[in-house]
This record gives sequence, C-alpha cells and structure tokens, in this order.
Amino acid sequence: MDKHAETSNMTVKKDITNKSRRNMMKIGGAGIVALGVNSLTATTAFAQSSILLNDEWDKKFAKSDKVDHKKVTFKNRYGITLAADLYQPKNADGTLPAIVVGGPFGAVKEQSSGLYAQTMAERGFISLAFDPSYTGESGGEPRNIASPDINTEDFSAAIDCIGMQKNVDRERIGMIGICGWGGMALNAAASDKRVKAVVASTMYDMTRVMSKGYNDSVTSEQRAQTLEQLSQQRWQDAEKGMPAYQAPYNVLKGGEPQFMVDYHDYYMTPRGYHPRAVNSGNAWSQTTPLSFMNMPILSYIDEIAPHPTLFIHGEKAHSLYMAKTAYENAAKPKELMIIPGASHVDLYDQVDIIPFDKLTTFFKQHLS
Repeated sequence: MDKHAETSNMTVKKDITNKSRRNMMKIGGAGIVALGVNSLTATTAFAQSSILLNDEWDKKFAKSDKVDHKKVTFKNRYGITLAADLYQPKNADGTLPAIVVGGPFGAVKEQSSGLYAQTMAERGFISLAFDPSYTGESGGEPRNIASPDINTEDFSAAIDCIGMQKNVDRERIGMIGICGWGGMALNAAASDKRVKAVVASTMYDMTRVMSKGYNDSVTSEQRAQTLEQLSQQRWQDAEKGMPAYQAPYNVLKGGEPQFMVDYHDYYMTPRGYHPRAVNSGNAWSQTTPLSFMNMPILSYIDEIAPHPTLFIHGEKAHSLYMAKTAYENAAKPKELMIIPGASHVDLYDQVDIIPFDKLTTFFKQHLS
C-alpha cells in the first residue's frame, strides 16, 4: 500500500448464531449491554474471511453526482487495516481542507458517517468515512470488538490517511464523531494536535454509559456484579478459544424505552439496515464493556483548546446530558447547538434536521 492508500481486497463475513436468551442489564448504546448478575449462556460468532473491496454502492443514502468516491485502506498504529470511503468534490483545484468522520457506535461507513462525509464533500471538503477496527470491512480479529484506546487511535490513523492525499492541506484537517464515536473524536482531538476543529454530533461518552449506566444510575454494587460476570466470562472465552457474543437486539417486544424503539427503527428497517453493522441484528462480544469500565475518555477534553469544539445534539435526545457535561468540561472556544424537537437518532440521517449549514460554516471558519 502506498502513501495514498490504495484500495485492497478484503472480505468480512460474520455468522452469528444465537444459542440462548440471557438476562442482561442494558447500559450502553444500541446493541451494547453490561451483563446481569446471573450465569449466562454464550452466543458465538465466527471469524471473518475476505471480501473484495470494490466501488459497489451499498450505502443507505443516494450517491451524489457532485462528488468523486473511492474506497481506500490504511493501517492504524496497531497494524490493523481499516477500510474507508474517500469523498472528494468534483473538479476541485489545488489543496483543500479535509474532514474525517466516524460513528455511530455499532454502525458502518455505509450509514451515518458516509452520509456526513459525502455531504461535506459536496460543500468543498475532502472527507473520509471509515469502519472502526474489528467492524464492517475493516480488519481485526475477533470480530465486533470495541476498545476506547484502539478506536481513538482509529481516528488518528484516519488523519494519517487523509493527510497523505496529494490534494489535502495538512494544516486544515477537522473531525466529526457521531454518537459513541463523538466521544472518541473528542478524545482523539485532545491528543492529536493535527486536528484543527472537531464536531461531536449526538454524542455518547461510551466509557461513562458503560461504567455508570444511563443517567449514571448504576450503583457500586451493580458495577461490581457486572465486573464479576465479565471477569468470569473471560474464563469461558479462554476455554473455548473464542469470545461469546451478546444476543442481537433485533426484535421489539413492547414496553422498550423510546430511544430503543428509535434505534430499532433505524438499524432494523430499510431506513438504515446494513448487514455489516453490529447494530443491524448482529452483536458485540460479551466482554467488550471491560475496557470501557475503568477508562474515562474525556478526562482531558479541555486540552482540545485552542482548537474549537462544536457539540450538536437533539433537544429530545436521551443522550443530551452527556453532551452537556462534555461541553461544560471543554475549554473555549466551544459551542453547544441544540436542535429543537430532535431525537438522538434524528441526527443520524435526517438531512432536514442535521445542521449541515452550521457544520459548513464552522469548518470553513476554523479550517481557513
């Protein structure tokens, strides 16, 4: 692979077999759960084989005739090969500002991140939407694993990749993180000083919600019970030589919180369903929460400054409290934009609600 990130051949096939129902305490984003206090029986997933990366358009949004698109691959600092979509304005001259986009948590680049990236390319930015390590078309074994460290590194590796494009101005690179990758983007921007401006859209702090539950409702006793079960699950995984997987959340039974209904209506309907997305009827490993439980990712959010931060969130989003806390802890320059009447999932794909004009103004100002 040369420095301009040539396309390569990979395949991701994942066969997830659900062998039993389990009692679970839901404390994360769609599809993420912390285990309950009872003994559980595992589901399993098989490793990926290879898929051909080509230019077949399998996105959940229409292809723009104002943008050139191609797939690229690049490696992160841990040697994992990531797959991404590169969007460039047609017939653009000279060097341009650039934006990398990731998220939501459990999604793939064919969903929200690709929509954001293509739209920003229409508005003059070279944009890159990527699949995080262990998910989608990106590499990493076993499949469907998340890590606050590795996934933060994925953002910086995306900066490596886009900064090596001949027509990108390395001094004008920004970042957008959506949902759980909003928190990852903030964490990356705090340490990676190549990022000159960052947007967190409908963000989650995954380390907070996995360790403390929604609205910080998990008690110390519940946390200890969860850690005990996760620790015991490691023995089972080690004995089998492969991780057990959570039961896919793919059927509504009635009585779910509205935000879970919203997730289902996005990930499990033609609106947003994609077979490679973890949240589209697949599952994270049972032990995925372990690395999030003791690692708060926003401890140094104030160090993003002097580069600006923009938080965008829906007024009716169940996750709004996380954005408000992050905004309070960030240093100036910062801004919190609350979209009236919008839910968490509205900012995934509702182009009449996502404030793309604001995003354009923000990045043109700060990537000038």
